[in-house]
Amino acid sequence: MPIRRGDDRTIALGGIVAAAVLLALAALAAARLALGGTVWLPLHLALAGAAGTAIASILPFFTSALARVAPAPPGLRVSAIGLIAGGTIVAGVGMTDGRSGLAAIGGAAYLGGLLALAWAAFAPLRATVGFRLRLVHLAYGVAIGQVGIGVLLATTMLAGWPPVAGAWAALKPAHAWLNVFGFVTLVVAASLVHLAPTVAGSRIRPRPSASIALAGLMTGAPIVAIGFAAGWDVVARAGALLEIIGAIALLVHGAAVQRDRGRWTSDLGWHRFAGLSLLAAPAWLVVAVAIGAGRVLWLGASPTAWSVDLLAVPLVAGWIGQVLVGAWTQLVPAIGPGDQARHAIQRRWLGRAATRRWSLWNGGVALATVGLPAGADLLTAAGAVALAVALLAALGLLAATLVSGRSPAP
Repeated sequence: MPIRRGDDRTIALGGIVAAAVLLALAALAAARLALGGTVWLPLHLALAGAAGTAIASILPFFTSALARVAPAPPGLRVSAIGLIAGGTIVAGVGMTDGRSGLAAIGGAAYLGGLLALAWAAFAPLRATVGFRLRLVHLAYGVAIGQVGIGVLLATTMLAGWPPVAGAWAALKPAHAWLNVFGFVTLVVAASLVHLAPTVAGSRIRPRPSASIALAGLMTGAPIVAIGFAAGWDVVARAGALLEIIGAIALLVHGAAVQRDRGRWTSDLGWHRFAGLSLLAAPAWLVVAVAIGAGRVLWLGASPTAWSVDLLAVPLVAGWIGQVLVGAWTQLVPAIGPGDQARHAIQRRWLGRAATRRWSLWNGGVALATVGLPAGADLLTAAGAVALAVALLAALGLLAATLVSGRSPAP
């Protein structure tokens, strides 16, 4: 009996759209920083919200498709996406308004979404009889386990549980490492192991660089977190070194995939934007890890070793945001509505001004990455404007892709 994936594709597409909305909200929250406030809200909306929702949408889709088994029930898939997106918003409202109880409820909802995500991703694998990317699936499982611990720490702190609330100065960096590097970064890296060759038109095959990347990224973040929680400098530094090795190996993997890439003869802009985005993003991950892990190597397990202000731009805009936009550029025409003719129209929309948009995005990341820590307001503002224009263009083209039945003008 053939496997039916229509509902699964529709749910994945809906989740991608929800993630795009949360990314836009994160950008609006970042724009408000000039009027006051902290960087927490835009980071929360981008990482826990946009990235978490995208992961809840795509990870079960990938696991079942790679294992060639029937997907999880639609209700379970929708619950995972809804609880993660809704939990993010509730927690954000609670923290912004100073209502820790409401924020804790949001955290509890997010935990429920993670449980639903884990079940949706791995329960179907019990029927696996053939090909399976075991290391990728292992990385997905480790990532969900790490973020579960990270979110649980924050939720119990917000609920006022004394063992966690009293030690939050040391546990906060552990929470951040588990969520940012142990979950979002690891899931994205594992997905690139098979998505990057698909985008490049090369074969999905075992590569030593992929194994090294996933091994380093799976072990680095939890070891750093243990080091922070226990105050063990040597352990934290060992984990930071593993994280650096994993990030560099992922960049090497991307370069190896590009060497084997296909030669496209149609939809060149669409191929170019997706391919360049998924090639540049790991380079920004190396920058973000160099900052985050470098501070741990220098300062040890001190709470001051975690500085979100220094790595926010390369991490959120250069790495996560760029992967998200590049991935939806590749995936929407494959899982979106319509027939082959409609999908061709979607590829043309998403490939509009590919090189200019990619250059604007990465130029903005570069300017803001340099300008923000240097206190160069002009550079930071120029980078922010460039990123805003690139993001608005990406969101506009995504909307046009979903609602337009006509090709864009030449």
